Amino acid sequence: MARRNDELAAVIAETGWSQPVVAAAVVRVAAEAGVDELLTVTRSHIAMWVAGTQPRGRAADILRETLSRRLGRPLTLAEIGLARDASDTVTRSEWDTDTLTALVDMGRNSMDRERRRLLTGAAVYSVGGLVLPRDPWWDEAPQRARSRAVGPDRRVGETEVRAVREMTEFFARRDQRHGGVDGRTALYQYIVDDVARYVSGVFSSENARRALYSAAAEAVYVAGWMSFDASQHEPARRYFTLALKLAAEADDAPLAGHILRAMAHQAIDLGHTRAALDLASASVERKRYDLATPRERALIGVVRARTLAVDGQRSNAIAAIHRAENDLAGAAPSDDEPQRVWFFQEASLAHETARTLWALGDLDGALRHFRASVQHRRTDSFNRTHAVTLGYMGTVQAGQGSIDAACQTWARALDAMDGVQSGRTREAARTMRAVLSPFRNRGIPSVSEVDERARSVLLRVT
Repeated sequence: MARRNDELAAVIAETGWSQPVVAAAVVRVAAEAGVDELLTVTRSHIAMWVAGTQPRGRAADILRETLSRRLGRPLTLAEIGLARDASDTVTRSEWDTDTLTALVDMGRNSMDRERRRLLTGAAVYSVGGLVLPRDPWWDEAPQRARSRAVGPDRRVGETEVRAVREMTEFFARRDQRHGGVDGRTALYQYIVDDVARYVSGVFSSENARRALYSAAAEAVYVAGWMSFDASQHEPARRYFTLALKLAAEADDAPLAGHILRAMAHQAIDLGHTRAALDLASASVERKRYDLATPRERALIGVVRARTLAVDGQRSNAIAAIHRAENDLAGAAPSDDEPQRVWFFQEASLAHETARTLWALGDLDGALRHFRASVQHRRTDSFNRTHAVTLGYMGTVQAGQGSIDAACQTWARALDAMDGVQSGRTREAARTMRAVLSPFRNRGIPSVSEVDERARSVLLRVT
């Protein structure tokens, strides 16, 4: 006879949810993660699990994430009485794990269960994993790095820093042109084979150590961004977290703000408003905004504007947009800007402003800024972003009832998708088909053409 799962019952009681509400929440998380076999979970499933029946397949992981989100902290399987082995019984905070160990583990070829889930994208995006450590952790991070045991006597200095930055720039520019699906595993392997070795080296000075750690953080950040663009959301979150740890150990406040901005961007896109707002708020704290260059301040600020808009803070969102505009206007080519902000120009600001106004319900304003973004963008270097912008622009036009105009815009978006492998462009194609579905059998040539082209995009193997 199965033992009643008192641990699970206690955690459910802590949430304040009834079993039917838990079941509905499990279905929502399963739908987000694409775990279709759990879309039929009901109160009876929750009751059976509390009674001692072991959940099948991915159910335990989905249940854990569901309850973690409700409680605002990451739970282990052991805490809900569903530990499968010893590794499930220990809480391993990503913030407390050694950075170098995590860096090496990032690209290991071991095929244990967790590694397989991360590489296939089947791991559930952990909202609980977005909870940031308190101030003492950030204050102590540089000293933790300085006291880390070093490996073989390899001297690390300017040459290695320059090598990492050059490789990172290559992948960042490639991502903008071709999307994050193709090529990211090559970056992962470079980080394991070379970057991790540099991090464990012997530095000629504290400045050299900080420069190398910053370069390593940017490389891992780009790996995370490529994973995000490939719709590998939990791996992306983990890479962003690791990049943020490296930035903290480098005592590089602006870089930490840059990464937190990316984490907020991802959380907004996935619908986690409160987590996104917390991350965006953190991106401007602890001098992360104050010490950044004007261009980077504009980037950090406009993403924060969108989180404020999604949270319904209209006046604050508009004020944040104006501040970002002023920051970008104050950026000059002569500024000593980090390479990571090379992409953020007028077109990028207009794109993010449009998304912010869209979230506020200002479709006319959103459309105006999407058009400005398209007008200013250099399409030869930003194919992926250009396609995504046109996809959003067409959706706004359709929302205004202009289906023919939307189809014209979407046709341009589909043109721009040629040679791009990106989860976000695929999502744009799915949106086109969903919006056009009521018009599919009305014999409208433009609708039929766009619908068929979007279907072809979704049939591509990525």
